[in-house]
Amino acid sequence: MSSPTSEQWRQWREEGVVPLPDALTGASLATVQQSFDAAAEKARPAWLEAVAAGTLPAAFFDIPQPLAQDPLFFDLVDHAGWYGHLRAFTDERVTFIQPQFRTVPPSPLSYVGWHYDVPRHNPLHLKVQIYLDDVSRDEGAFAYVPGSHLADSGPYPLVGDLAAMPGHHVYGGRAGSAVLFNSYGLHTSMVNRSRRPRRSIILIYEVGTAATFDPRVYAGFDDRCVTPERRQLFRLEPRPEPVVTTV
Repeated sequence: MSSPTSEQWRQWREEGVVPLPDALTGASLATVQQSFDAAAEKARPAWLEAVAAGTLPAAFFDIPQPLAQDPLFFDLVDHAGWYGHLRAFTDERVTFIQPQFRTVPPSPLSYVGWHYDVPRHNPLHLKVQIYLDDVSRDEGAFAYVPGSHLADSGPYPLVGDLAAMPGHHVYGGRAGSAVLFNSYGLHTSMVNRSRRPRRSIILIYEVGTAATFDPRVYAGFDDRCVTPERRQLFRLEPRPEPVVTTV
């Protein structure tokens, strides 16, 4: 299982974002790519109908209920390529919230501007984005403002051109690379100026609290959660409260 290096601990604390090159490789990556394409092809007609009806956006396409599409997708939630980092950065209290299996087609505009996902009073909120294609800065790559997760950061300007945001960094990478980031920080998806869609998987986590505990969400996967760690990760059982010691 993955484990943060001293440099990755520094990146997490100071920058709020940790690149994980080659988190998925070889046959594992190829199988995920093939399964993603099969699930997307099955769901695409309904998405196109919803776009035509004006009930879903055309700027991106998410596979509905992806964890139910293939057991392989479920196993990505605690994959060894990033799960050790998540456990370390949450003091062993990581809890899974939801997935987004997302395709971003070519477009002259990004589907989202610079934004924060949650306010800082929210429990620590983390995301892992896994590229299923080689992605450069002009192919819809993830971008983040390092240090913007810190309480004393900013203010940051409103910009019409994503590339005009001061201090931002674009995190491209090979297929199978991942980016783990603190959702308190300012981030976006750069414009996909290429001729092909960008495929990625986004896995969303939080530090487990009484507020995030909800055994109904993943009750349908009870048979896949046979260890205490998985049952707590998927909110079927609450995380034990941290022990507070006094001197």
